Amino acid sequence: MIMILVTGAHGNLGSAALAALHARGAVASGGSRTPGEGVRRLDFDDPTDLDLAGVSTLVLVSAGYAEDDRVVARHAAVLEAAVRDGVGHVVYTSLTTAGDHLGFALAHRATERLVRGSGVPWTILRNGLYAELFGGLLMWAGDGVESAFGEGALAAVAREDLAEAAAVVASDPAPHGGRVYDLVGTPVTAGQVAGGLGVAHRAISLGEYRRRLLETPGLLPFQPPMLASIATGVRHGFLDGTAPDLADLLGRAPRDPLAAAVGAASVTGPGPGA
Repeated sequence: MIMILVTGAHGNLGSAALAALHARGAVASGGSRTPGEGVRRLDFDDPTDLDLAGVSTLVLVSAGYAEDDRVVARHAAVLEAAVRDGVGHVVYTSLTTAGDHLGFALAHRATERLVRGSGVPWTILRNGLYAELFGGLLMWAGDGVESAFGEGALAAVAREDLAEAAAVVASDPAPHGGRVYDLVGTPVTAGQVAGGLGVAHRAISLGEYRRRLLETPGLLPFQPPMLASIATGVRHGFLDGTAPDLADLLGRAPRDPLAAAVGAASVTGPGPGA
């Protein structure tokens, strides 16, 4: 039996990819360190716990919530298990080609090397940044929003489209073997998101943005430089390029990233006293 396993099944992308696979009628299950119904235990930090027996296609959703060395070690452990247990194909969710200068690019590119060198047939999905992330990074202030994006644009993608693209590839991976897809969307600006919200956008400096990040409770040490790198990349026009790969995989036009970004920004809402 063909069985697809999606890692990070309780995360936003993993859960959406699993749902997209089920919608296509695929036999698929999830993997997570917190198992449950339809989800097997899969702890990237415990190599002895990585059981991929019976998996024909592995959708490896990047475990990027850590410093680079830990992320790459996690991915290496999973790929070693894939080789050991005879996985037939690995689909890795990486980072858009234009993101090489971002603060979290190294772990993705290092993992791509591991994937290519594993000996397991592979496909790499270089995902653009989520439209939901872009909208969520706008900061409400008074009767408007602020950001360090300036007038720069991001070729943002609705997360649901990236999940569907992963499901398309994982459902029939053979035609996609050895391919690298650049899955980016339509460029949108912070000003356009603000317009969709019906409020004004005010640009702040990168220095002010970094100061705010460093003062934000709960952020881990690697997160402020990661977020600052996104801001400067958008602001200076490095993340606004387009490519046809997403529409080609989906067989349709991608969802409107502006609507997704506006939706995400509206959830955060104005702060108290606005």
